[in-house]
Amino acid sequence: MVSGALAQVQPEPLTAGNANANDTVTVERPKKPDSLKEKFYLRSFRVGTDLISLGKTVVMKDQASNYFSGLEVNGDADFGKYYFAVDVGTSARAYDLHYGDSGNYSNSGNYYRIGIDINLLKKDPDRNMFFFGLRFGHASYHESANLITVNHYFGAVTKNLTNNSVTATWGELVTGLRVKVWKEFWMGYTARMKFLPGVSGDTAFKSFDIPGYGRNGEGFYWGFNYQIFWRIPVAKQKRPVRFSAK
Repeated sequence: MVSGALAQVQPEPLTAGNANANDTVTVERPKKPDSLKEKFYLRSFRVGTDLISLGKTVVMKDQASNYFSGLEVNGDADFGKYYFAVDVGTSARAYDLHYGDSGNYSNSGNYYRIGIDINLLKKDPDRNMFFFGLRFGHASYHESANLITVNHYFGAVTKNLTNNSVTATWGELVTGLRVKVWKEFWMGYTARMKFLPGVSGDTAFKSFDIPGYGRNGEGFYWGFNYQIFWRIPVAKQKRPVRFSAK
């Protein structure tokens, strides 16, 4: 009879009043966040310039027959795994021609590139970058050529040709590196494989050299930039919450 009476006794629910140190409470642990997934939000801007263009301007600016003057400004916006990139530049150059006819060529204009990069270094706390990306390029410029042809009857004949308003577009596959050097100062490089140039407005002669692209011709054209940047933070980096098992 005693055992039957005990069987009818129901345990009281666990409350703050009757809980003691020996009671065990099961608490569901929150799930750990996936550290490989980054939320899409704006973290920072970087603004910089191409040191190769600056170096060529210093060395070649005063050379009459092989002249170059240019400036390129580079920027990107950090959205986590993805970076939106913009390059804006100006270029003026002149050099002698030695392709059949002799003479000289010059052009001057502006260009820009826009695109997106994907950072492959997912867990770097300093947000260093090894990236691949795509670019769309556009240039507006004018160009002129003085061609000297030697004729057996008339001697040297000079032709003055000018394309006053030329536009060009192209695509790029890019890869490169961005490394934090000190505080918000960064350095890096970008290697470019340029392709599919399309030119309009070259009515006097086929456009020879495209600012921001290079020599106009068939196939691929390679480019390289060595850059410095200053980073401007916008939002604090959200680090993953860590849970310790006890």
